[in-house]
Amino acid sequence: NIKRTSSSERVSPGGRRESNGDSRGNRNRTGSTSSSSSGKKNSESKPKEPVFSAEEGYVKMFLRGRPVTMYMPKDQVDSYSLEAKVELPTKRLKLEWVYGYRGRDCRNNLYLLPTGETVYFIASVVVLYNVEEQLQRHYAGHNDDVKCLAVHPDRITIATGQVAGTSKDGKQLPPHVRIWDSVTLNTLHVIGIGFFDRAVTCIAFSKSCSNEAVFAADFHPTDTNIIVTCGKSHLYFWTLEGSSLNKKQGLFEKQEKPKFVLCVTFSENGDTITGDSSGNILVWGKGTNRISYAVQGAHEGGIFALCMLRDGTLVSGGGKDRKLISWSGNYQKLRKTEIPEQFGPIRTVAEGKGDVILIGTTRNFVLQGTLSGDFTPITQGHTDELWGLAIHASKPQFLTCGHDKHATLWDAVGHRPVWDKIIEDPAQSSGFHPSGSVVAVGTLTGRWFVFDTETKDLVTVHTDGNEQLSVMRYSP
Repeated sequence: NIKRTSSSERVSPGGRRESNGDSRGNRNRTGSTSSSSSGKKNSESKPKEPVFSAEEGYVKMFLRGRPVTMYMPKDQVDSYSLEAKVELPTKRLKLEWVYGYRGRDCRNNLYLLPTGETVYFIASVVVLYNVEEQLQRHYAGHNDDVKCLAVHPDRITIATGQVAGTSKDGKQLPPHVRIWDSVTLNTLHVIGIGFFDRAVTCIAFSKSCSNEAVFAADFHPTDTNIIVTCGKSHLYFWTLEGSSLNKKQGLFEKQEKPKFVLCVTFSENGDTITGDSSGNILVWGKGTNRISYAVQGAHEGGIFALCMLRDGTLVSGGGKDRKLISWSGNYQKLRKTEIPEQFGPIRTVAEGKGDVILIGTTRNFVLQGTLSGDFTPITQGHTDELWGLAIHASKPQFLTCGHDKHATLWDAVGHRPVWDKIIEDPAQSSGFHPSGSVVAVGTLTGRWFVFDTETKDLVTVHTDGNEQLSVMRYSP
């Protein structure tokens, strides 16, 4: 049992006494959401010093401003000192593989690069994944969750924006955009520092000029002075003239104005094509702000993604209906396929090699397939906060679990899930038996489950109170 901390605490030299509080460890904030504006934190606060309580036998440290309480073996309490210094480990960790993709609350974040790599992000890492060679590279320049991604027309330069971060001493780090080279992974520019409070959520190598939600922004492929943005009940055509931007609003006229314009792409002849929350595909004539053609009810529910293929075929991805539909040059339906419910609604669509289509979903899967065949996942991740991680003692396997009520056993060699188990409560912690035959999963509700690692069958379930179980460990 974990005991409540008392007020008998000792701080390191120069520090101050800290009040007690529940501590939560570092986490993968896959499911966090951020807005672009809010009150700012006091970035001038002094870093908090470690605290040692001999009476309760714990050390409290602050990692990026978050308190982490660690209890020590009883035989080490009397001899422990905060002033004692130990040597750093001789070996350093190197990031080898990143699991997961962030599609639940992010858009337009999946692209194929000329290198053959698929680029996307999860947490604070941008992943460049070569599916054929089963290799990953990682851009790790961000200090907190990445929320948006854009690829320059040169197909090499990439811009990524992030949420507000926290430094090692607890100070706030402002949201910003990092522009970097996808070949060398070198950072070229850091922009936007001081402009944003909470997060940068949409980029296209240009700062948004609206206080309404903007879901997409893109440069016109043939008229480089035109920028098209869309979002809540609007579509804007921006013309860059000298140092100023002139805005022209899209006119829906007889067409019912949708609540949200969700995505935008362009046809070969320069027409602008939009998908909206009413399930309609609207075509806007090149050089105008008026609708020239409409496909009413193209999808049941919102259209989250539009992608113009190299051969001139338009592909649309639906949210509610989970359908991927291809359209001819005159907007006649060609093919239709439905993504299985287990993968979730389509969030973004990108063109791969040959006739391959890449799909990012709201359940954080990246799928690969063709319009005439099935789609299979090439990577997946949790859809809410990830807290539990346990390593198998003898096999190259590990288990993750989180607040999305999923426990997943992973193959660390093949980089694939061995199995996935849905549990009844949000998970908080996990631990393997030394033999590796079973694994325990603790939850936020005080319940804990034991699963067979071969069959994923439930072995037993118990309840210890109604508080979260922060740690699950078997005695060695």
